Amino acid sequence: MYEERPPAPGLAGRIACEWRLHSETGGTRLVVPDGCVDLIWGPDGPFVAGPDTGPMPTSMRAGDTFTGIRFLPGATGDVFGVPLHRLRDQRVPLSHLDVLPELTAPSTLFAEATTSQARLRAMRSAVAARLRETPPADPAAFAIAAALRSARTVSQVAWDLGYSERQLHRRSVAGFGYAPKTLQRIVRFQRALRLARSGVPPAEVAATSGYTDQAHLSHEVKRLSGVPLSHLVA
Repeated sequence: MYEERPPAPGLAGRIACEWRLHSETGGTRLVVPDGCVDLIWGPDGPFVAGPDTGPMPTSMRAGDTFTGIRFLPGATGDVFGVPLHRLRDQRVPLSHLDVLPELTAPSTLFAEATTSQARLRAMRSAVAARLRETPPADPAAFAIAAALRSARTVSQVAWDLGYSERQLHRRSVAGFGYAPKTLQRIVRFQRALRLARSGVPPAEVAATSGYTDQAHLSHEVKRLSGVPLSHLVA
């Protein structure tokens, strides 16, 4: 069972949602790229799920529970103390990063966080404190993602935003962990997925999302998720 809830009011500008996943049976769950970074507390403790560039199968046992806080694309900033590209396609135990020690140290807070609700409260408190300590995320990040969601080329997007291609590349890697072309593929994919899940026919999904045709859509979905669009929608 998977459920999401809106972020706490004070975190709404940086956090997309809080979520909980409880696995009632063993198996593998497919995680697909969404441009986000998540702080997750799983059966083995807290870890960071970096920005993905492809499908990330996750093995789960019956009874496993994962509790997470998902950052908005481009809104992670320096929360985890390392450049985002170093977290790309990685699952890094929080204890390996020199941040949020209250979630990993053998403290009273850590010892008492034995339920998903307690873990979420602990993570929310730690993230809120860390956000107050670190500089804000790049204010241009949301505009970059929105512009790359179009069918225009990276060079055209750079021109539209008033950047050189090198500046756009630097800001995209810093804000998202991806080069602009990769970010463009992922934001288009996510837009296509939202449209398909709302019942829009595949040909219309392709045209609206900026793909050349339906075959281009199918190819990109398979590259990014490992499965056909119909599987993701189902």
